[in-house]
Amino acid sequence: MPRPAKSLAFVIPVAVAMTWVIGREPEPGTLPPSTLNTDEEILFYPTYGRFDEQTQVWRFEVHGKVYEPEDSSFKRRLLISALKSTVRGDAKIDKDAILSDRIRPFLVDNERGKSVTIDLAGNRFAAGVSAANGHFRRSLVSGATGLGVDPKQIGGPPNRVLNVKAVLPAGDSRTFDGRIHLIAPRGVSVISDIDDTIKHSRVTDKSELLQNTFTRAFRAVEGMPELYADLADVDVAFHYVSGSPWQLYQPLESFFADQGFPKGTYHLKHFRLTDSSGLGLLSSQRATKLAAIEPLLGSFPERRFILLGDSGEHDPEIYGQLARDYPDQIAGIFIRNVTASDRTDGRFQTAFEQVPADRWRLFDDVSQIRDAAVELAK
Repeated sequence: MPRPAKSLAFVIPVAVAMTWVIGREPEPGTLPPSTLNTDEEILFYPTYGRFDEQTQVWRFEVHGKVYEPEDSSFKRRLLISALKSTVRGDAKIDKDAILSDRIRPFLVDNERGKSVTIDLAGNRFAAGVSAANGHFRRSLVSGATGLGVDPKQIGGPPNRVLNVKAVLPAGDSRTFDGRIHLIAPRGVSVISDIDDTIKHSRVTDKSELLQNTFTRAFRAVEGMPELYADLADVDVAFHYVSGSPWQLYQPLESFFADQGFPKGTYHLKHFRLTDSSGLGLLSSQRATKLAAIEPLLGSFPERRFILLGDSGEHDPEIYGQLARDYPDQIAGIFIRNVTASDRTDGRFQTAFEQVPADRWRLFDDVSQIRDAAVELAK
């Protein structure tokens, strides 16, 4: 049984009202509540905040989605059709075997044009307006003491988490909460792939990938929950980057919690059934991962990063490119060997060209890297 990850999070009171960097905003107390109907909901995704030592301000963003729950039979058929097309074969998909928690997020009505107001310890701020896919995102800035915590104390145990709460219309007693991880300018962060790195998916077999994603219970890769818990014990920050769509965030978050994986931020892929990208629902996208990882490296130029991925698709190539482009920040790369490959194979020699040989490792079992990864994190 995986042991629970060490609990590192607690809520920080916000001592001073936060200030905005974008445009002229109304005074926080005058902001109206979110334009949310009683049949609509808000889902917040975990994000990160950083302290800008040059300007002495906190910088972070709020990201979420507004939607109306629905179990549309038409959308269900459309999704199954898209999945079959993704497999590009005569895949047998039992619609009754699809787990409800996996498919339901794909069937909701995304709500556009919804203004979202959030509460931070009694202070209201506008968090953006939802787009056609229901997502809203907005960057926030506060003064050095605006979060009620000394920036110099960030990064030591325990990790700091800022709670976000949606402000709803009068009479609506529901609660929609989110979290922002406050990360120090210096320290160690883990950027982790999900599929076939910490969760069995079989990405290289599209039919198996489909079943593992929608019809079977998620299974953790043996030893990974314990490794990540050990890394959390030395106060590593975690960022989960994947080609999986945002619709799978909630089942993934629940799975991570059940298995004892540490909490962290998520960086997933945008997908809508009406998009032309529908056939790529289960595909990994190199550009998508780079677009998620490079802002992390840019936000924390003095932090060192450990990259964990697998050999199934493009992780070696992506991580090798990052190691060449950011040699002072990439401390180590660990690739889970799911293709029965050898380190001397031409693929890896090309992927990690000009990357120091001791900077990356190919492993079959977690025991082969556990000590090295934890020592590197220290």
